[in-house]
Amino acid sequence: MFFFFVGGLEQQVRQVLKSGVGRCIMCNSRADLVEYEKVLKLFFVPVWRWPGKEPLMHCNNCKLFFPQDLPFQSPKIDSSSAAVSEALRCRFCDRLVEPEFRFCPFCGSAI
Repeated sequence: MFFFFVGGLEQQVRQVLKSGVGRCIMCNSRADLVEYEKVLKLFFVPVWRWPGKEPLMHCNNCKLFFPQDLPFQSPKIDSSSAAVSEALRCRFCDRLVEPEFRFCPFCGSAI
């Protein structure tokens, strides 16, 4: 007998407790303090929901859930030259970009 299961488990925002209280650890955009719930889906239909244990931070941009006590760590640049640091920033979204990238990974514009 062959059994094929199409389902998954995901986290969803249940309620926003405080809006814009922090920054995302991944993309540095605004993050909210939220109550979340875990959802079991079968064939993309929610079957079972249960609440999360403690509030989490939720990024509005990349949809990442992360603990409230996890601090944001900005990327470090070793060079003190202003020209080098300007070359490593996107001119449209003003975020730091790796030197080997030709396009900004955040907004998609050419560097």
